[in-house]
Amino acid sequence: TVDWQNAEFNDGNVIIRLASQLNGEGATSHTNVIGLTTKKQTQGLVTTILNRGRHTIGHIFQRGVILNRSTLVFNGIGKIIKGAKGSDAQQESRVLMLSRRARGDANPLLLIDENDVTAGHAASVGRVDENQMYYLMSRGISEQVARKLVIRGFMGEVLAKMPTKAAQRQVVEEIERKLRHEDD
Repeated sequence: TVDWQNAEFNDGNVIIRLASQLNGEGATSHTNVIGLTTKKQTQGLVTTILNRGRHTIGHIFQRGVILNRSTLVFNGIGKIIKGAKGSDAQQESRVLMLSRRARGDANPLLLIDENDVTAGHAASVGRVDENQMYYLMSRGISEQVARKLVIRGFMGEVLAKMPTKAAQRQVVEEIERKLRHEDD
């Protein structure tokens, strides 16, 4: 078993690659990724799980938030090779845009060379729900705090999968830092 918990909150332009090969029977990998981009930053995250062994499980779960003029691209690749009977490859990539000038992509790719398997993917890129923001702000919450709440809610499922409370706290602190310096 190999489980990845990756939070990308750097301030530069990067391409990150996470790769797992599931070679033995019953091997598993769960890859959970969070990304948040600001300013004119570009992040590309390529997550690959290769199911080689029989009855292997490879799941990719990604959440990203993009602000300002930044770009975030999630490429998820799940591959089940011939002979990996009974394997499972699942992906979910979601990107939330909090600026009309931001650009996001969620590109799931499943490469299946075996018949007796389970595989599926989901991907979405969209803007924050104006009604959510209006509701929060009509309750006396400032726009800045409302944005933080929406982002934390959107990333909550990945945050909950972090292995420790300290890791969760560190990710929340990084979200706060990025939002504080969003317009610098």
